Amino acid sequence: MFFKRNREARTFVLGIDGLPYSLVQEKFKKGEMPNLAAIAKEGQCKRINSVYPTISSVAWASYMTGKNPAEHGIFGFVDREPNPFRIKIPTGADRKAETLWHRLSKQGKRVIVINVPVTYPPEPVNGIITSGFLCMDIDKSSYPKEFNSYLKERGYIIDVDSWLAREDKKKFMQELHRAMDKRFEIAFELMEKEKWDFFQLHIMETDRLMHFFWDDIEQEGEFTPEINRFFAKLDNYVGELNDKLSENDRLLILSDHGFCGIKYEVQLNTWLEREGLLKFEPGEKKELANYHPDSLCYSLLPGRIYINLEGREEKGTVKEADYEKVRQQIKERLFTLKDPETGQPVIDKVFFREEIYQGPYLDNAADIIAHPVNGYDLKGRTGMDQIFERSPLNGMHTCADALIVGKNIDLTKTESIIDIFDVLVSNSES
Repeated sequence: MFFKRNREARTFVLGIDGLPYSLVQEKFKKGEMPNLAAIAKEGQCKRINSVYPTISSVAWASYMTGKNPAEHGIFGFVDREPNPFRIKIPTGADRKAETLWHRLSKQGKRVIVINVPVTYPPEPVNGIITSGFLCMDIDKSSYPKEFNSYLKERGYIIDVDSWLAREDKKKFMQELHRAMDKRFEIAFELMEKEKWDFFQLHIMETDRLMHFFWDDIEQEGEFTPEINRFFAKLDNYVGELNDKLSENDRLLILSDHGFCGIKYEVQLNTWLEREGLLKFEPGEKKELANYHPDSLCYSLLPGRIYINLEGREEKGTVKEADYEKVRQQIKERLFTLKDPETGQPVIDKVFFREEIYQGPYLDNAADIIAHPVNGYDLKGRTGMDQIFERSPLNGMHTCADALIVGKNIDLTKTESIIDIFDVLVSNSES
């Protein structure tokens, strides 16, 4: 059913995944992205912090709940159950805290949420919600389920196939354009035809682009002209979006982290194995399910280290009395990890979980969270021959360079992505 447009002040949030504040400022200085620049000049534009670890699923879960991971339960793109041991991919079903759109729905606000990470499976809301990239089946992507048929008819794309970037970068770029076009096309149609008080559209294609084309962003390369066309198109969509809003509507544009180039991918489990901290069962495939009880720890990406604690881990042997000593030893050794060519330290910060997380799910967090120096992308594979590697990915996430732009909304006290929840809730109540 279609509704006439609501003339009261509404809120539109545009998530542009991974768009760095620093890159946007460079484009503004060159006269590029004029529509975004105009909104930033009219309102506010700030650099904000992401989260630890700097992963989209953790960042957006923190945004949508206003909680830290020990309160909402999402600690990484992958997670583990300690006993019996298994690796899993957390979804929205694992999230323990109330979302922004659920809160607004309870207030009687009508919401439309399109493509935000960690929204699968879709939760019932007062409106429409379509899941992000963890959803593999468009027939299961939305609430209400009848909306799935509309998406299929419109040729909607949940996510591009990132593996294509390893095989055919030109075709991959075309797919990024196609996916972004469909998102805005559908969003603009819904803005006009549906009643809404809060609307959030998420653009994942920027993250995909910067993972595989960052080298061509930093310096002139084969795909630089096409990258510039992509950002010009994105800016045109931002301008069109702004034109569709009334003068008193609130517009928030944000990213969940920044980006930088990759010097090396760092296989942390291989380093732990070389250091004698992680061992595997003889004759078995080197995967985490086969780690030896004599191990002191193991790692999940990026940089999350779990102590092989007796009574918690299936094969746990580290005594509770030795827990703090072992954590401290591992922390100190992490700072000895150096670039093989330059000798530069790889690790910037090492946190014990209680130093950065507080909440009822703290026990589910990694015991140690290592945050790298920009350029060193911490990975969690096992059975690798080398600690330092390179791959088709040439861009990685950074924590301190996320972007927020706001019009008709006060961002003075917003320093981190986790702060935005309260801002949006308070504005919806005003």
